[in-house]
Amino acid sequence: SEQLNRFAGFGIGLASLFTENVLAHPCIVLRRQCQVNYHARNYHLTPFTIVNIMYSINKTQGPRALWKGMGSTFIVQGITLGTEGIISEFTPLPRELSHKWNLKQIGGHLLLKGLTHVIAMPFYSASLIETVQSEIIRDNPGILDCVKEGIGRVVGMGVPHSKRLLPLMVLTFPTALHGVLHYIISSIIQKLVLFVLKRDNSHNLPTESSTSVQSMLDAYFPELIASFAASLCADVMLYPLETVLHRLHIQGTRTIIDNTDLGYEVLPINTQYEGMRDCINTIKREEGMLGFYKGFGAVIVQYTLHVAVLQLTKIIYSTLLQNVS
Repeated sequence: SEQLNRFAGFGIGLASLFTENVLAHPCIVLRRQCQVNYHARNYHLTPFTIVNIMYSINKTQGPRALWKGMGSTFIVQGITLGTEGIISEFTPLPRELSHKWNLKQIGGHLLLKGLTHVIAMPFYSASLIETVQSEIIRDNPGILDCVKEGIGRVVGMGVPHSKRLLPLMVLTFPTALHGVLHYIISSIIQKLVLFVLKRDNSHNLPTESSTSVQSMLDAYFPELIASFAASLCADVMLYPLETVLHRLHIQGTRTIIDNTDLGYEVLPINTQYEGMRDCINTIKREEGMLGFYKGFGAVIVQYTLHVAVLQLTKIIYSTLLQNVS
């Protein structure tokens, strides 16, 4: 029974990770392409238009076009985790908050998160370019191209950029702001959802026949549901800021993206934002308030897929455990 529960926990966690990082990747690719496409007339605010454009891109360029840059996103995640660990090891900045936290601890913890995002920033830029660059014109990238281009961005060497490329110092504030706000919102939502779910579970006493099944579900699913709700809320609330951030990162990198209105043809990115404030004002003036939500349909598709996989996994493991018991 204990081994079965461990296997169930591993399987449920694996299904969630697979959905979050692999199955959802085409949604991330389309979402980012829509966000940086200031030419677009179709904003793809609903899942119906985004699914249609996914089909068109898949038909004209093949499935590889929707999974581009996936390796670099894993590399950025690894760099972020490694950087956070190293900084917390050699500085008094706490990686985790204790139960008896105070304002000084919270300030140090958030400073650690901000510094981590700033250090990972050049690699995030390189990964962003890989995910939005059109498959039609790009060469086969190497696994570590993201690292090489990130370092090149810091030292000012490597891939040639235009004069419109924003200095990393200009990108520091919006990158750190987005990263820290995303962490704060997701942490608060996760704790709230977890508290509500555990309180509800304590009131619902399972019958003897379903005790082992219910205990397994109670052990693993509240964490996954809380994590899902936290990511969804943070992504939705910070979507306009993410749009601005991605446009600033992509400016001057000579990136050519797919035409998200048609699903074929390509478009160059030729923006001339001076910084975060100018980018916000320009989007508001030229594209309207909905311009900040271009590609939002991809978020709906992404989290709908996640819900479907969580529910399917729950049904499968409930059935298996009931049959075994």
